[in-house]
Amino acid sequence: MRIWGYMMLLLAVNELSAQNIEGKKSGREANFEQAERFTSMKFGMLVGSMNVTPHFINGSDRFWYSFKTGDGTRYYYVDPKTNVKKELFNRERLAGDLSRWVQKEVKGNELFLPNLVFSKDDREVEFRYAGKNFRYDLKKEVLLLDTGKREVPVSVKKKVMFGKYSPDSAYVAYVKCHDLYVMRVKDSIESRLTFDGERYFSYGSKGDDTTSGRVETRAEWFGDSKKMYVIREDLRKVGELPLISISGKRPTVRTYKTALAGDVHVPQYEASVCDVVGGRQVKVKMEKWKDQLLWLSYAGKSSDQLFIQRKKRTREELEICAVNTETGDVRVVIHEKSLPYLNDDLYSIAYLNDGSEILWWSERSGWGNYYLYDSRGNLKNQVTSGEWTSGKIVRIDTARRVLYFEGYGQVKGGNPYYARLNRVDLDGKGNVKMLTPEEGNHQVTFSPSGRYFVDTYSRPDQAPKNVLRDWNGKLIRELEAPDLRNLYETGWRKPECFTVKAADDCTDLYGVMYKPMDFDSTKRYPVISYVYPGPWTEYIPVDFECSSLSGAPQLAQVGFVVVCFGNRGGSPYRGRVYHSYGYGNLRDYPLADNKYGLEQLIGRYSFIDSTRVGIFGHSGGGAMAVTAICTYPDFYKAAVASSGNHDNTIYDYGWSEIHHGIKEVQQEDSVSFEFCIKTNIELAKQLKGHLMLVTGDADDNVNPANTLRLVNALIIAKKDFELVLLPGQKHGYMGPAKDFYYRKMWQHFARYLLEVKDNM
Repeated sequence: MRIWGYMMLLLAVNELSAQNIEGKKSGREANFEQAERFTSMKFGMLVGSMNVTPHFINGSDRFWYSFKTGDGTRYYYVDPKTNVKKELFNRERLAGDLSRWVQKEVKGNELFLPNLVFSKDDREVEFRYAGKNFRYDLKKEVLLLDTGKREVPVSVKKKVMFGKYSPDSAYVAYVKCHDLYVMRVKDSIESRLTFDGERYFSYGSKGDDTTSGRVETRAEWFGDSKKMYVIREDLRKVGELPLISISGKRPTVRTYKTALAGDVHVPQYEASVCDVVGGRQVKVKMEKWKDQLLWLSYAGKSSDQLFIQRKKRTREELEICAVNTETGDVRVVIHEKSLPYLNDDLYSIAYLNDGSEILWWSERSGWGNYYLYDSRGNLKNQVTSGEWTSGKIVRIDTARRVLYFEGYGQVKGGNPYYARLNRVDLDGKGNVKMLTPEEGNHQVTFSPSGRYFVDTYSRPDQAPKNVLRDWNGKLIRELEAPDLRNLYETGWRKPECFTVKAADDCTDLYGVMYKPMDFDSTKRYPVISYVYPGPWTEYIPVDFECSSLSGAPQLAQVGFVVVCFGNRGGSPYRGRVYHSYGYGNLRDYPLADNKYGLEQLIGRYSFIDSTRVGIFGHSGGGAMAVTAICTYPDFYKAAVASSGNHDNTIYDYGWSEIHHGIKEVQQEDSVSFEFCIKTNIELAKQLKGHLMLVTGDADDNVNPANTLRLVNALIIAKKDFELVLLPGQKHGYMGPAKDFYYRKMWQHFARYLLEVKDNM
């Protein structure tokens, strides 16, 4: 019996050893310690400065900047015209001089001078250190203590009143009991300009205010100080949603106004102009579409120059209207219609030379381009063209008649999410010139004259490069580069960029892959997809970063391969066909692309285990994670969904209606709207895998009811799941609650994809 027992013990030990070996080969160990170490890394201390931030000197093209590397912070002076770059001062000598003045040791490599002020002749810099003011002569290299005993010209002290001052400082405007008042500064005579303000239809910046004192107004002054204009929002009939707070002795209920998709009562808008001198109010005659939205488009220097935008509730049609500020009459200047909806994220309009010309962004061709109109709405010329997206305006040089803007997707085969700076003449000759051609996401800062700019560009897999260029894009010189030695010594590894095909086998999808710092290509790892479906953006990293607010690189350290890539219906930067793909199918449109993309990665990389697939996301990504695990229950084994809008019938009407579509119904003289959308509640019965739901109880963006309705459906369907409720947390988690959420997510995926017990 003893021999038999000994043999059984040996067999058991050998079996455990074999399992351990197999576990190591298959990557089944959860490395929570590594995840904790990664999360606690002080990346700022490890890498120092990443980007060059120029501080232009006295309105010139010359600038200074500071840059921190492994040997401390150095300060540089650059003159683009002469192509001179040098250290601003000898930091060791300056540190020695400071040591004598402050009577303690100051080390040159630890010198921190965040606010340098140059004298008008650029000979001296002033700064504050250790509570003292100093002046440093840059030419003589002499440090002087600034006693501050300077003659200050005597001036009449301006009487300060609460509210918004008119440009000429003659009046101050404010709101009392929701109505607009102005007071003449010289004699404090108060005049009431409106008489119809009330709670939730207020001229004040806070429409729910219940005080009777003076509060800020949402009205704004024209440049000539004669009139004010205001667009106020009527929320009186808009419904409320509740939130419960556990703070205090007795829990309380707080409600907030929000219109839900398909609601009969949604915000209404009214525009008016108030004549301060004449003491009268003129209502602007903007009525056209039921439940339309109004925005200020432009207010000129003169009080007779006002443009207001109105947009249909269905969001596919808008108009820019010129307002007669004396009568309230309007004239349509530009009319735009874009099916299935207007692209809000990139939509842009600029008024040149105080409204004499209008630069207008439109997707009428299927791609975002700029068009130039005169003030009467006549098209002068198309400014940009091509099957790529003209993005946000960076700078307009009205003297040279040149537009600088971001371009996306210009380079064939390049990543369409990277912004490149472009220049084009406003005359419509089509001479677009790309000024920053390197593959990467470019962020630029122009000098005051516009002759030069600092260009910082990077990719997720390439550290930032900082260069100086002239207005024509010519490279003048390279500036400082980040020092990443300490970062790499920790074992940190940069993400890898990849592309896969969408489910149509044609469209390229771009993404990044995060691996653990102890990655071993001979092992097989679970793969987890971090998702956000769009449609107004895609959470795809485009810049170099050491960590991520998404938690994706942190999660990888536990022992996973974590990927993030786009899907059709996501980014608005890739043309109308791409970003409107999900219209009318807001719940399901991204699923096939994500599954098909993961299948391609599984087939491409031997270190990815096809039997252990997870998915997680926040907000729209949380909703997508639930939809995915319920729609493909045999593919996704585990999911974490935080603050997901699982039921878009109780989410903000603007977002849900614009991207899913709402039907306008015309019946004789009345107009109504119908909204119908699929929800995750309907899919609860299909859950097979392991789901963790997370929500904050103070979320006034995606109300917790979204998650709790899904919880109820899962209970009714007799499904097992985990629910994490974060007290006091809004849509974005903060502090200890955020750390707790991350750790719960690590445990969840480790438990079900690594097949290990909790051992944090």
